[in-house]
Amino acid sequence: MKDYVIRATSKNGEVRAFVATTKNLVEEARKSHGTTKVATAALGRTLTATSMMGLMMKNKGDELTSIIKGDGPIGTILATSDAQGFVRGYVSNPDVEVENYPNGKLNVAGAVGTEGTLKVIKDLGLREPVNGLCPIVSGEIAADFTYYFTVSEQTPSAVSLGVYTTHYEVEHAGGFIVQLMPDATEATICQLEENIGKIKSITEMYREGLTPEDVLNLVLEGLDPVILDKVEVGFRCVCSKDRVKKAFIAMGKKALAEIIEEDHQAEVTCQFCNKKYHYDEDELMEILKEM
Repeated sequence: MKDYVIRATSKNGEVRAFVATTKNLVEEARKSHGTTKVATAALGRTLTATSMMGLMMKNKGDELTSIIKGDGPIGTILATSDAQGFVRGYVSNPDVEVENYPNGKLNVAGAVGTEGTLKVIKDLGLREPVNGLCPIVSGEIAADFTYYFTVSEQTPSAVSLGVYTTHYEVEHAGGFIVQLMPDATEATICQLEENIGKIKSITEMYREGLTPEDVLNLVLEGLDPVILDKVEVGFRCVCSKDRVKKAFIAMGKKALAEIIEEDHQAEVTCQFCNKKYHYDEDELMEILKEM
């Protein structure tokens, strides 16, 4: 089954919801970066949230980046999404290992840390990007995005994210973001709180065979959910040899000439997908001539 996100609203228009299944894109990220179980969970949750947030943008060329910098051993987690929900991302330390919680669940907060920041950068084609920043409140990712929406965007939200692995491969991944509109009534708020308070975790629901549509019906039970559309999403890197060439040009003639003189070649690895781009001396000389 392909990864996809459902965009929906309650019939009264007081709630909007995004529900995602992202097993394949998280598995692609895991394979690209060779992440440990806990790193896969942390990166997968961040990729899932960022994909859904990307779908909140209005214009085709818009781009959204989430950056989590905690005080844990995983270092920085970065994920970028386009307006179609296609994401790419990485963690600074894909080899991180921390002890699980006593119940056996992955200790994502132990890897991420509980002190630090969550920054969201929206490139909307304006002169300057729009930035939002808030402190990390749990390190488990979902609660941190919930806090971000409340503090930085003044939008009461509920965020659920999860990644379930067997051995190292991703078996289930997904999440939801549910947001109250400014005109939400007390009755709607109470109904939504009751629904979210009684449902299982997103990975538990997916392991039981539920679909995003089923999850939506549980989250918006009693609020008559209306599906607006279903959007295919995935892990997609935009790196290319031409982009790397532009990076060499940006370095300047002097720096590139030094690389040619000292190394006679260059190999560049994409942070987002680990693809390697090799340039021999002749190729580098051609770039230098164009500068």
